[in-house]
Amino acid sequence: MPELPHISGAEIVQVFKRLGFFVARQRGSHVVLRKGEKGCVVPMHREVATGTLRNAIKQAGITPEEFLKEYNGE
Repeated sequence: MPELPHISGAEIVQVFKRLGFFVARQRGSHVVLRKGEKGCVVPMHREVATGTLRNAIKQAGITPEEFLKEYNGE
C-alpha cells in the first residue's frame, strides 16, 4: 500500500472534487461528498490522520493509488 500524505480536510475535498465528487452537505466540521451511489465523509481538520484518509478513500470506492495520482496532479 502506498504511503498517504498528512494533508488538511480542505485539500482532501479538492482532490475528491477533481475525481468527480461533489459536496452533498456539511454538518459542523464534517463534509459529505457524493458521486452516484458512492459517498464519503471528510473531517475539515487542519491535518487529517492517514487512517481517516484511508477510510474516506475506501468509502468512496477508489484506490489509494487513484487518490495519490490526482493529488500529485498526474
